[in-house]
Amino acid sequence: MIKDYIKLAFKTLIKRKTRTALTLLGIIISISVLFILISTSIGLQNSIEEQFRLLGTDKFFLQGKGQIGGPGSIGAETLTDTDLNIIKKVQGVKETSAWIYASAEIKFKNEIRYVTIVATEIESMDLFRETGPHEPEDGRLLKKGDTTDIIIGSQYKHDNYFKTEIIIGDIIKINGQDYKVRGILKPLGNPVDDKLIYMSTEQFRKQFNTGERIDNIIVQIEEGEDTKEIAENVKRKLIKSRGVTEKTIDFDILTPEEILSTFNVILGILTGFLISIAGISLIVGGIGIANTMYTSVLERTKDIGIMKAIGAQRKDILLIFLIESGMLGLFGGVIGIIIGYAISKAIESIANNQLGTTLLQIATPPWLIIGSLLFSFIAGSISGLLPAWQATKIKPVDALRYE
Repeated sequence: MIKDYIKLAFKTLIKRKTRTALTLLGIIISISVLFILISTSIGLQNSIEEQFRLLGTDKFFLQGKGQIGGPGSIGAETLTDTDLNIIKKVQGVKETSAWIYASAEIKFKNEIRYVTIVATEIESMDLFRETGPHEPEDGRLLKKGDTTDIIIGSQYKHDNYFKTEIIIGDIIKINGQDYKVRGILKPLGNPVDDKLIYMSTEQFRKQFNTGERIDNIIVQIEEGEDTKEIAENVKRKLIKSRGVTEKTIDFDILTPEEILSTFNVILGILTGFLISIAGISLIVGGIGIANTMYTSVLERTKDIGIMKAIGAQRKDILLIFLIESGMLGLFGGVIGIIIGYAISKAIESIANNQLGTTLLQIATPPWLIIGSLLFSFIAGSISGLLPAWQATKIKPVDALRYE
């Protein structure tokens, strides 16, 4: 019986091609948008979690209060060499890596760009390698004795940041001073990071006259130690040495879990907001289905009367129209998923090829596809519920007289 109802619904939809296509449009748009948002959101979350997995759970980060806008933000507090030395003495701390940032003019073969220069300690190159992870694609990382030598990001080689590709041994002027390229890093997937230039802390301070300022400190703990416990010990030591209290604390300590949690909260809020907007288009699509079903009921009033006259019950009439509206929703869902997947892959391709980031990767788990199909079918069925119920209330005598 159900099989016959499905065949009848399918024939009815095929018979009214134009109306069916216009009705499907609203559902297609809403399911496409929902699919794009959820697939990219899941993919981005997976990429972020993978970055933190590569970073490891044995590290935490320190920076001066107010540096949310980036190192050197107006009014931001800074850390110093004194703070670094205190952190190194905390029991359970294995290694530290201090980073300092500055904007600079760089020049290569008469082309000028403005980028961020990062200073890192040559003694902590192993920790530097882990935090990116920063692996050289060409050349090598800095080592003791490299004074006027630098490491550059992958964009200088792969993304035509200059008209001429930079290779190992090339000379780049930084604020007018010559530096030799010793290493080119593998792509990290983030255009900002892949455009950075790294030099030794000693040379950086000579070049930029930054004194003992430190913008960020990465702390690696000993194997078997608890990250939160060591971070709390570091916090207590710095509060005492900097002469602040819990209320006036002027630095931030962030563990990977805290950073990831913040990312997930922000991502969740953004995704929820965008999905709610997509939900509006789903309502519009549902209204379109309801409108089509009301028209279908009016057009088939006489048919309904005939079916009732030969013994069809209310539940049969209700089921016929519910299946028809559900199929409208299901067809719209199938097409919406296909379009949504195609657009998502296009966004991923643009992000990879044009923006130079691999963070934006789409994810299409089976539950997303099945859920989208069920959602569209249920939305279609609910939209057709009232028109179907109206059809069951038509009296056979009135229906047979209807013209």
